[in-house]
Amino acid sequence: MYQYRQILVRMRQGDSDRALAKAGLIGRHKAAALRQIASAQGWLDLDKALPVDTMLSKVLQQPSVCNDARPGPRSSVEPYREVVSAWCEQGIQATTIYQALQREYGFQGSYCAVLRFVNTLVVKQPEATVLLDFSPGDAAQIDFGRGPDIVDVYTGETIRSWFFVMTLAWSRHQYAECVADQTVATWLRCHRHAFEWFGAVPRRLIIDNARCAITRACYYDPTVQRSYGEYAEGYGFKIDACPPGEPKKKGRVEAGVKFVKRSFIPTRTFRTLADSNRQLRAWVLEVGNRHHGSTREQPLRRFQEVEKPLLGTLPDVPPQLACWAQVKVYRDGHVRFDACLYSAPCALIGQTLWLKAGENLVQLFKDHHLVATHERLSAPGLRATVADHLPPKAQAYLEQTPQWCREQAQAIGPTCQTVIEQLLADPIVVQRRAAQGIIGLGTRYGNDRLEAAC
Repeated sequence: MYQYRQILVRMRQGDSDRALAKAGLIGRHKAAALRQIASAQGWLDLDKALPVDTMLSKVLQQPSVCNDARPGPRSSVEPYREVVSAWCEQGIQATTIYQALQREYGFQGSYCAVLRFVNTLVVKQPEATVLLDFSPGDAAQIDFGRGPDIVDVYTGETIRSWFFVMTLAWSRHQYAECVADQTVATWLRCHRHAFEWFGAVPRRLIIDNARCAITRACYYDPTVQRSYGEYAEGYGFKIDACPPGEPKKKGRVEAGVKFVKRSFIPTRTFRTLADSNRQLRAWVLEVGNRHHGSTREQPLRRFQEVEKPLLGTLPDVPPQLACWAQVKVYRDGHVRFDACLYSAPCALIGQTLWLKAGENLVQLFKDHHLVATHERLSAPGLRATVADHLPPKAQAYLEQTPQWCREQAQAIGPTCQTVIEQLLADPIVVQRRAAQGIIGLGTRYGNDRLEAAC
């Protein structure tokens, strides 16, 4: 209305429609229509004051007033307005409405015409959001983001990478790391690196429902990965998982991940994964420490001057980085973890155990009782077997080596020794079991009778 008021003032001063159009205030045809209305309303009378904006709005915003009165093209869906409106109220989508109009009414128009018509009927209510406030030291937000594909200059291997980003919710100071996977071990290791980067621990960590942290997502009662729960207990922070499908509740780290993608990755090359992390840490302290658009301060300065003293302290001894997993004991008496095999007592075959994989040891638990311990294997495909875990027959077979058979036969007598030597010297067939069987007869019948039989 203030624009119309300005034009009316110029008309009262004697400007023509052409002059108003030349000044860029209004087109000539629209100016003529406005002048006609203003004359009829007495707005151009210098003895009278201009009407208030409410009166201008009431008169000028009526249909066909100071607007192009020429109607637009009529929609081909207009004859079916009532039925289409009813379908829209039922929540039926535009593609289904288009097919129904063709099938039931012989509609000849296009799908785009139906979609435009449906959009005029369906008015979407904008979703309201609430700004979340955080006090210094209260919380940090964590997220993963897709990183660049890195071609290692030494091995030639192409590495798919991800960004782990932890952002302090109050100061916006952040830690970022480029990793090659999103496993539980990597998730925990990145937490340790972030806490060491800050030199402190936030009281609460706001996360999404990644499998490395939450094994069962739920709005009210999410199930936390056992390894992550122990880590939280060791460091003294609380886990705050966002409701499923609501990543906006950790919007500050979401924005941080976007900033890393858009500002750090472009125009850079990375020789190795370690090289990308060296560049990333330098970038966080330089470009990442810009004046923040929301706080209007540098994140690092806010962190050092205000937030850091309010965070939790690091423990004297960092919690053990251990991964928990439920595993099944297979028929061969082994469980599988990280592409390696570890033996368990044969009595537990077919049962499910808890496996705790630390940095150096792998432990197996049954009903909270430790049943096996192994050194952690370093390469896929390796196997760790404890002889005591094998069935008794297998243990006896492995323990009764050819040398053991010779020693036992020598103790029984010379003829028994001769027979055993002949069996073990067979060039065609392995006679180890036969030798073991003959030695075993001594425990049943006595060494004298066995010597005589030999």
